[in-house]
Amino acid sequence: MNPENYLYLSAMLFTLGATGVMLRRNALVMFMCVELMLNAANLAFVTFARLHSALDGQMVAFFTMVVAACEVVIGLAIIMTIFRARRSVSVDDANLLRG
Repeated sequence: MNPENYLYLSAMLFTLGATGVMLRRNALVMFMCVELMLNAANLAFVTFARLHSALDGQMVAFFTMVVAACEVVIGLAIIMTIFRARRSVSVDDANLLRG
């Protein structure tokens, strides 16, 4: 299979994720779109690593997955705090947590 196909898929996934972050107001959907963008970047890193026969891109993708796992834990905790306080996961209600 042609590596350009993976790069096209990565670009489409990143565009879909960026569009979701820009247009949606639900924090969970925005959170999933950010994860989609991170996975698209990982796909591009691994594709470039495969093209150049180097492990650098694969190591960057691994560390990106570690950062994404940490982001999931912290992001879901914040979303659950917003939901418990306001019974909504709307991004517009997030500024009410300032105290």
